Amino acid sequence: MKRIARFAALPVADLLRGQALVLARRRDLAWLLGGLLAGWWVYVPLHELLHAFGCLAAGGAVSRLEIDPLYGGALLARVVPWVVAGGEYAGRLSGFDTRGSDLVYLVTDLAPFVLALLPGVWALRKAARARRPGLFGAGAPFALAPLLSLTGDAYEIGSILVTRLPPWAPAVTLLRGDDVGVVFARVAAAAPAPWGGFVAAIAVGVAWAWATYGLGAAVARALGEPALAAPAPVNRPSAGPSPT
Repeated sequence: MKRIARFAALPVADLLRGQALVLARRRDLAWLLGGLLAGWWVYVPLHELLHAFGCLAAGGAVSRLEIDPLYGGALLARVVPWVVAGGEYAGRLSGFDTRGSDLVYLVTDLAPFVLALLPGVWALRKAARARRPGLFGAGAPFALAPLLSLTGDAYEIGSILVTRLPPWAPAVTLLRGDDVGVVFARVAAAAPAPWGGFVAAIAVGVAWAWATYGLGAAVARALGEPALAAPAPVNRPSAGPSPT
């Protein structure tokens, strides 16, 4: 049980212990937040492009990738024919064809998370040990991407796997999707509602997210960046004997 608890706590431990290492001075927080914003700005379009490239590499087709202009959507639309500036989300692969293959579908969903494996967790830990708050912040979206996707890609990955099982295969059109809120509303409106499949897809998505971070942690360890150690306790001087 202790091993399971340590594994479950690993992403949070890396984040909190890393923050403790890099936030030594007042200005370090500004560097961390600036790095976080910069990392997120780079990560969002890269994530979406990797969805598209994963689909193409697996044999699918891409017709529409929406990226908000804030993340360079207008610029990318000039050079990539299927990129469109705008949409409901910061970025979304809204037009793609898996040719009816769940394998293509899974590759499409999984492709961006190679960034969690490398540089991902390795970069986060390395920046923490080097006490570089800007780089630590920039690495956080890459390392923590699987957990940040729990209501999106992680759920969709879980729903693909769950709907291949006989109990929930008939509900494939209800359960599959990349927005857990939208799927929830769809399932709630159905009669009968496949709640078991919905809960199972969430559970599989959560398990996948933690397993992916764990694999990234294993890669980081193999490259010389093991888990961050807890900060040493501060030894406060004794107040001495009370005056009489």
